[in-house]
Amino acid sequence: MEENYKLSKWLNDEMSAEELSEFQADKDFAIFEKIKKYSSELETPAFDEQKMLSKIVTSPKKEVKIIPLFKNWMVRVAAILLIGMGLLFTFRNVASSTEFADYGVQNTFSLPDNSEVVLNSGSEIQYKKWNWDNNRSLNLEGEAFFKVAKGKKFEVNTTVGKVTVLGTQFNVKQRGNYFDVSCYEGKVKVNFGNNEFILTKGMSVAVRDGKTIPIPTKNNLKPEWLEQEMVFHQESLPSIVAEFERHFNIELELNATGNGQLFTGTIPAKNSDTALQILCTTYHLKPTKVTKTKIILEND
Repeated sequence: MEENYKLSKWLNDEMSAEELSEFQADKDFAIFEKIKKYSSELETPAFDEQKMLSKIVTSPKKEVKIIPLFKNWMVRVAAILLIGMGLLFTFRNVASSTEFADYGVQNTFSLPDNSEVVLNSGSEIQYKKWNWDNNRSLNLEGEAFFKVAKGKKFEVNTTVGKVTVLGTQFNVKQRGNYFDVSCYEGKVKVNFGNNEFILTKGMSVAVRDGKTIPIPTKNNLKPEWLEQEMVFHQESLPSIVAEFERHFNIELELNATGNGQLFTGTIPAKNSDTALQILCTTYHLKPTKVTKTKIILEND
């Protein structure tokens, strides 16, 4: 670094006499002299500013192609979003939709054609929204009341039987091997096994273990459970207890024996204590409350 500094001062004639004498004594001074001599003889070509400007102006312009860095990225994002929306639409419409009513509650909802459905406690319906107007078919577990909008054939499928209508109001109940259909308006076709029934307003059909059970003609406009009443036709005590559990969302432990009596009648269901009192009086049971939601039923 110091040698370069000395060389620079020498080339610019900035050395003192003492520094010059010391620098000339350097072994490389002869080389420095030759470099200085030859470099001074070099000539730099004259720079014609006007000529250079004219050349720049008159030279043909090449089209500059600009490719945005984010273009491909944005296209990919848009494609992913489009595919995602398509998959979501397909899933929502083609996949089965489920409506459920938990114990102690009822669920009211509308189907895609504005048919109205009320699910009773502990019941479930599955259906597909896709092409619903041309394929009005659903699966039911439990009990539901339907107000069907007019249109093409409407089917309710259960594990015991099938109900087919065009436009009407009816109730379907399926609990285990029990199957019950009541018509409140219009006409209903009921199939189970090799049997077929045509029901009109006020008519009902019930099946237990593959055998029909006589049900009197109904004059009411909707099922009793919508009016907070539980109606039983030749029901066993365990079946009634199970219905109590669903309706009131409580646990009943049945420790009674010798109660093979079948019950037919109506029990008000607005208050669990009143309903239990009627049930216990009928079957000579004694209720013992263990917790707020658990009750043991024993022989009185």
